[in-house]
Amino acid sequence: MELRQLKYFVRAAELLNFTQAADDLYITQSTLSHQIKELENSLTVLLFDRVGKRVKLTEAGEIMLDYARKTIRQAEEGKQVLMDLNNLKTGKITIGSTYGLVNLLLQTITEFNEEFPDIQIQVVLGSTSELLQKIRLYEIDCMLSFMPSCEDQQLDIMPLFSATLSLILHKSHPWSKLKKIGLQKITELNLVLPSPTYSIRNFLDETLLKNNIKLKAKIEINDIHSLLELVNTKKWFTVLMNSSLFDFSELVAVPIEGKNMSHEATLIFPSGIYRKASLSLFNDLLKKKIAVMNLKKA
Repeated sequence: MELRQLKYFVRAAELLNFTQAADDLYITQSTLSHQIKELENSLTVLLFDRVGKRVKLTEAGEIMLDYARKTIRQAEEGKQVLMDLNNLKTGKITIGSTYGLVNLLLQTITEFNEEFPDIQIQVVLGSTSELLQKIRLYEIDCMLSFMPSCEDQQLDIMPLFSATLSLILHKSHPWSKLKKIGLQKITELNLVLPSPTYSIRNFLDETLLKNNIKLKAKIEINDIHSLLELVNTKKWFTVLMNSSLFDFSELVAVPIEGKNMSHEATLIFPSGIYRKASLSLFNDLLKKKIAVMNLKKA
């Protein structure tokens, strides 16, 4: 059993399509099929049921998938430990982020790149639920989101700062001058809201339920930038965390009044695995960035 074979198996298992998996791995389909067959022979079990051109995981394949992912991850961790031991500030980190924290992320990685130019950074954007799936599959090293702290033994969740649930509107609207606004007043507006896959939408829905208020969203979009573009037309309003506003100088965030309207931004790592030295460097720089931001607000 070879590490290369495990990587081939995992990609084929994720896609359930040998042709597509081979393309992703930059190998021929015949090479992929041969290596997986060799893996099956070494394990003396079938990992895939092959029905015509379609494949699906056998029970043994489903069990093996989790172990294969862990083995690949451990091999990568071992390599990283040796690199860190030699103090090599190289390699790659993959950071996930929800849109509401992209501004903070972009500022941080810009400074990070200036200080550590040999470390490659990959950014993955998505909803909290999408990023959680990726972090559980070890596809990203960490994620920035508004997922609150919770007891989850698979995750290390670090609080960063608090943001406030706010009405986002164009500065030309009379309400843009308000210091706060009540939830009930928002029901009068033409609203576009983030789709239910976003943690901010779940937070909003829970808040509405507690206050026995119903909002009518005329449009739901699973992209925060598109929501802000619509609000920028002056015809629409949305509800987001105040930290979601950037690159839209014409828009204003008016805090929604009431108890528990703040939500915690968090940095999340997969638990129980070796954390790259480069991730610790990123974490330290992120904390410094937040401290500077808080100082400016004070």
